[in-house]
Amino acid sequence: MHLSKLAVALCCAILLGGGAFVYGQLSSTFYDSTCPNVSSIIRELIEEALQTDPRIGASLGCDGSILLDNTETIQSEKEALPNNNSARGFDVVDRMKARLETACPATAGGPSWTNLLGRRDGLTANRTAANAFLPAPTDTLARLKTRFIDVGLNGDVDLVALSGAHTFGRAHCRTFSKRLYNFTGQPDPTLNKTYLATLRALCPIGGSGSGLANFDPTTPDGFDNSYFSNLQFRQGLLQSDQALFSTPGPDSTAAIVSYFSANQSAFLESFAHSDEKDGKPRCLNRNPRRDQTQVHTRLTQLLRTLVKQIDRWPNLNVKD
Repeated sequence: MHLSKLAVALCCAILLGGGAFVYGQLSSTFYDSTCPNVSSIIRELIEEALQTDPRIGASLGCDGSILLDNTETIQSEKEALPNNNSARGFDVVDRMKARLETACPATAGGPSWTNLLGRRDGLTANRTAANAFLPAPTDTLARLKTRFIDVGLNGDVDLVALSGAHTFGRAHCRTFSKRLYNFTGQPDPTLNKTYLATLRALCPIGGSGSGLANFDPTTPDGFDNSYFSNLQFRQGLLQSDQALFSTPGPDSTAAIVSYFSANQSAFLESFAHSDEKDGKPRCLNRNPRRDQTQVHTRLTQLLRTLVKQIDRWPNLNVKD
């Protein structure tokens, strides 16, 4: 299956902490003694989920405080506009938690991956911040750059490489339908006309907006560099996708798009590096550990890092 190893890489940023109060920095060997099989446990469960739902790797909601449910004091980020009807798969995260709790009692609660581990639990969510700071499907290139720079990433390679996560997954019609009918009184001129017709058939004017379109119409369930080739042919699904290639001027990122389109290995390497970099800021690693057995009530701060060398995963189906 195209996504099996990739999905593990995307979501192995999940669910392990320590049962005792400890202090310290992050470490790639943080759970070697307390739960040495964490990666294989999570990998097995995600592969099981992929058998019945190939989209789950792209849809899993496992980014930070999104896992917190509504309470009297918390407004869940699950219902923030960028996440609503998009992030899902929380039942898979629950199953991970349960399986890890069985294998490693009183350990589950923090991240697990071959990078830096040991993040502490976050106890709050901020829907207002999620609405304000998460990238939106209508963002311009300038706005995207600002959002990335604000969180310690750069607005060039980091932005383009991480946008390449749209090599798989789908989006609801409501997130891009304005481009199809009334961008500025006319359809978005950066849309390929044939692609425009395809999307209009999928998302008719006056429709419910609940239809789904592949981010990558070429290889929708494979992790490869087709996303960037699609942008060159003006087949970016979201306005924020196409902006990476079609925005002119000195700050254009079109050259990076073209480079990744021509060099898949460079894209994979850059994606892993940027995703690892994205996982480092704003990390809680000096407070006493808080072990939480219900991730929806008390969040584990999740590591979003992909494996640095994706090609180490056997059977990952990418095209060279």
